[in-house]
Amino acid sequence: MKRPIAIALAGLALASALWLGSRGAGPVPPLGNLLDPVSGAWASARNAELPRSAAAEIPGLSQPVEVRYDRRGVPHIFAATEADAIRALGYVVARDRLFQLDAQTHAASGRLTEWAGPVALGLDRETRRIGLPRAAERTDASLDSANVTRKLIEAYADGVNGWFDHLSPDEWPVEYRLLNTSPERWKAINSLYLLGRMSYTLTYFYDEAVRLQAQALVGRSAAQSIFPVNTPIQEPIQPNGQTAPRFDFLSVVPPGPPDSLAAHAAAMLPTLPASLAADRAPRIFASNNWAVAPARSASKYALLAGDPHLELTLPSIWYEAHLVVPGKLDAYGVTIPGIPGIVIGFTRDVAWSFTNTGADVIDFYHETLDDAVRPTRYQVDGAWRHLESRVETYRGQRGEVLGVDTVRYTHRGPIDFWKGGAVSMRWTALESGVEVGAFQSASHALTTRGFLDSMAAHYAVPAQNMIVADRAGTIGIRSTGHYPIRPDSGDGLTVRDGSRSSNDWQGFWPLDRYPQSFDPPQGFLASANQQPIDPRIGSAYLGSDRGYEPWRALQINRLLRADSSVTLSDMRRFQTDPGSVRADLFTPFFLDAANRQRTSAPNVARLDSAAIVLRSWDRRYTREQDAALLLERALHNLERATWDELADSSGRPFATPSEAVLLELLQDSTSLWWDRRQTPDAVEHRDDVVAGALVAAWDTLTARYGPPSAGRWRWSERGVGSLHHLLQLPGFSEEGIPIQGGPGTLNPSTGGNFGSSWRMVVEMGPTVRAFGTYPGGQSGNPASSRYLDRLPFWRDGTLDTLYMPASPLEISSEESRATLSLRPRVRR
Repeated sequence: MKRPIAIALAGLALASALWLGSRGAGPVPPLGNLLDPVSGAWASARNAELPRSAAAEIPGLSQPVEVRYDRRGVPHIFAATEADAIRALGYVVARDRLFQLDAQTHAASGRLTEWAGPVALGLDRETRRIGLPRAAERTDASLDSANVTRKLIEAYADGVNGWFDHLSPDEWPVEYRLLNTSPERWKAINSLYLLGRMSYTLTYFYDEAVRLQAQALVGRSAAQSIFPVNTPIQEPIQPNGQTAPRFDFLSVVPPGPPDSLAAHAAAMLPTLPASLAADRAPRIFASNNWAVAPARSASKYALLAGDPHLELTLPSIWYEAHLVVPGKLDAYGVTIPGIPGIVIGFTRDVAWSFTNTGADVIDFYHETLDDAVRPTRYQVDGAWRHLESRVETYRGQRGEVLGVDTVRYTHRGPIDFWKGGAVSMRWTALESGVEVGAFQSASHALTTRGFLDSMAAHYAVPAQNMIVADRAGTIGIRSTGHYPIRPDSGDGLTVRDGSRSSNDWQGFWPLDRYPQSFDPPQGFLASANQQPIDPRIGSAYLGSDRGYEPWRALQINRLLRADSSVTLSDMRRFQTDPGSVRADLFTPFFLDAANRQRTSAPNVARLDSAAIVLRSWDRRYTREQDAALLLERALHNLERATWDELADSSGRPFATPSEAVLLELLQDSTSLWWDRRQTPDAVEHRDDVVAGALVAAWDTLTARYGPPSAGRWRWSERGVGSLHHLLQLPGFSEEGIPIQGGPGTLNPSTGGNFGSSWRMVVEMGPTVRAFGTYPGGQSGNPASSRYLDRLPFWRDGTLDTLYMPASPLEISSEESRATLSLRPRVRR
């Protein structure tokens, strides 16, 4: 999962507008005003800490609600009705995260220009061009007053606005002063905008253009071979009955002659937006979850671990909370600010977590229009249909118009115009929006199957691998979401003719086709963004190899197979386990190539030195070792050298086949893929390229950091993570955090600001035992002691006890830190 769910993708644009004073962004406020202790930026510090006792009124509240904050700043909300619990949740989230709520709404609705001016125009155009705000508005219009989602989002809005109304301008979060703007009252539709943004983060990727571009350069057969539908390494989410991973390695088809027709077709297709253009390689950061049955747990109770990997921001994308409505609801976990309910967590009966499926839920159609410049109709089955036209206006901070677009829609979705034609897009994210009700309904479930069935009945997008464990000991997993049924059982890798209705989707998969498993004989279940179902068991198209990553699945299954008496401590330890199947599989190729090249390589001394470092490594990404950096650089070099046939004019591959395909290719020492285009007078083989990549890595690292003995290759120095403030402001960010783990490990939180966003382990016994943490803190106020207080736990792989009182009477004075009394607003 490579992009933030909320706003961080827009942070650079906003920071640029702030510090560079972009045209249309408004004047940067005078520094003296910012530093005024009464009304300046730091006046917002008055709300940095929780008062020991406070009271407030919320519009719409039916009965009083008591909120108790524990020592970790977690609000325990005790309400008489579920709607009141959600109102209180909106209030406490706004109390800690008002700017985050507002910022993500501007991003999700395509209104960043109102803060940042023209510098954010491209981001807003992308959001509106693909139809996300329109989809939220259509969903909002379709929800009547009796709809569960309608009731929840309106109750949440009551709570957010209850806090908003409480504030005076000098108490607004500091970011508003830095941006020279003001917060907005919360609208119920904002929660729907956020759902669309989640789908953008987790499902907006596609391979049509990539495959056609590859086919244009190396031919159809080679393109299909290096970008296969099924990953060549099988350790599926739905167990296949095997006791070890299966390597379905084939001979990789060599590059062939260019395909000019494919080049023409590729030019007619949309390309990934600028915000995603740098992500040309397959995803390496995603999520983990697993569950252990009682027969394989030391306590004889079911165990569950949740570990979603997302963008690491300050404040975090998660907010921890506990909702209690006696006799109806008792749910603890994390919510995404803006979502009215617990997203990942547990009750006293079930625990759950999610990972992304990587399913292909986007298709493209070449449309026949009545006019190439100003179309009003499109043709289907020989008849003309009217296009919907929607005018999108982008405004600056002062309300001035910065741009106007007209976006046209067919019955499938938005149209974009590219070289040679018009292409419409159908995407499941534009056809849903009621997942809020699914979360709430599922939180009432008493069993694993009840939870998963409830989600399947209401949840469409983004498709998730939902893992659940219950108090009776049942464990289960299901890849839940809407999966298109395409004509002729086809895949989603072709661009279809939009003039024929027979090319439309034929509906969605029925529940019995979803990848799923309950209480498997192996005694555990795990998902880590690998292929959901073994193609030998279910061959229907769900996605392609570029959407899957096998390494973390191989590692967690290896750990779980080796332990028949798993404890809660083991579950926690596994989340930051530094072992790497990926390193175990790739390192021998570098060592063998170095050994075979010793007699002929002109750089034998450097090759030997590099091999010595790799050979001494235990292939674990611990903080104190030096070799991981060498392997990572060597693999980077190897990919660039191997896939040079796919490179653009700068020498960088426009798309990189997965590392699983690279491992498949390494089995063939004489493949034509090893021959370098840059050396027409020589023919390279595998060992030449592999050894050359290792030497080049050695040269780069020694030039940059000196020899390994200097200590600057240490993984603690280079394998670091970062938490960036939403506006990318260095003073509000935390960088250079040393991490145990690396690419392909269960904790791949290194080299940037992606990684484990929430770690949780739960034991589903008669009394639930749960532990968790996330990087950052509950408060979004940089002046608060709760802004970064959880970071040491997260950095060291330690989980804190999650405290779950059933009533206010169970909360001890030692545990209680603050009390908030919420009352219905009295009309005056």
